[in-house]
Amino acid sequence: MRKVYFFSLLLVIGLILSQIVPHLLGDNFEAFKSVTDSLLYISLAFIMINVGREFEINKNQWRSYTVDYLVAMGAAAIPWILVALYYIFAVAPPELQIWKNIDVWKETFLLSRYAAPTSAGILFTMLAAAGLSYTWVYKKVQVLAIFDDLDTILLMIPLQILMIGMRWQMFVILAVAVLLIWLGWKKMNSYGFRHDWKAILFFSVLLFVVFHGIYLISTHFYGKDGGIHIEILLPAFILGVIMKTDHSVKPDKTELRIADAISYLFMVLVGLSMPLFLGIDFVEVAENSSSHISHLPMLPWGTIALHVFIVTIISNLGKLFPLAFYRDRKLGERLAVSIGMFTRGEVGAGVLFIAIGYQMSGVLLIISVLAMCLNLLFTGFFIGYAKKLAMKSAQVELAGEAEW
Repeated sequence: MRKVYFFSLLLVIGLILSQIVPHLLGDNFEAFKSVTDSLLYISLAFIMINVGREFEINKNQWRSYTVDYLVAMGAAAIPWILVALYYIFAVAPPELQIWKNIDVWKETFLLSRYAAPTSAGILFTMLAAAGLSYTWVYKKVQVLAIFDDLDTILLMIPLQILMIGMRWQMFVILAVAVLLIWLGWKKMNSYGFRHDWKAILFFSVLLFVVFHGIYLISTHFYGKDGGIHIEILLPAFILGVIMKTDHSVKPDKTELRIADAISYLFMVLVGLSMPLFLGIDFVEVAENSSSHISHLPMLPWGTIALHVFIVTIISNLGKLFPLAFYRDRKLGERLAVSIGMFTRGEVGAGVLFIAIGYQMSGVLLIISVLAMCLNLLFTGFFIGYAKKLAMKSAQVELAGEAEW
């Protein structure tokens, strides 16, 4: 568990740096951020390729995964809807009656989507560090978290269409996602690519260069709003899925040390990627914004803290959706799966970046960023408790088998 809490410490360090470094670097911060964002996506690709390599499903029982997808979709949708409704009916002053404005609904549902995705990168890294990779909890969370993030990525397409209208770029992103899913299904565990850490790091860099290059080229010709931005999470995961992997061969210590080092870097970079909210003149930002929710009145910091706490609670309560399923497993195991899915990170942060790109700012963005930060701070405790529940269930199961 020391490694798990060390990961949490690195997240905290990254969060602190995210509020200090922009002020220290000034005009040079954009160049610094472009480098750290690149490293974030490369390290995420490295992690997700390895997650894909461990991903195994029985194609003959594919119908059983429809339940998993529906559970993952529910675990993503419920926190999203709860947070959106809370923003509109609890945070916004009732006298403004913002619920009558359809544009407010569109913006709020886009912004609150940050609460939906589980951080697959953080979750798998920390569960493996906690020694749970052999348990049913880990294997079930592996499926649900991937489907959870996939659902978020796919649903962002119609949400963005609502914001900017029908653009062909959205259909390109959807077509790529469908093609990748089809490729992963048809060619699972088929290609004998090298899978030592050097090769996986090379593939990670290559994926980043390709998809970031597509984004840069498309923005060059069609402008920033017309850029084709394909999240690296899905391509990296599918690449890992189609790689032929012998799970009976244990990686050597060097492989494990390099993987750990990249995971450590990833944790710091996730924290560092959080938007700046200290030392910002939010009134001035709101005045220059075309977003409707940006013009909501600023609240006292004590009130904001209360909203952050409540949003964190309701977003995680929504993640308890898997408790209602998998009744053949013990309650402790189902609870461990649900709590494991409390983790938020890179995909949720990506949603916030998209929202900022639509000039959203103000009190709702502040609450969203702080709620994500608070959730990150508790990640180690979430994983620690999930481990406790999973290990207890595993020990009971082993004891039962021994008696038999």
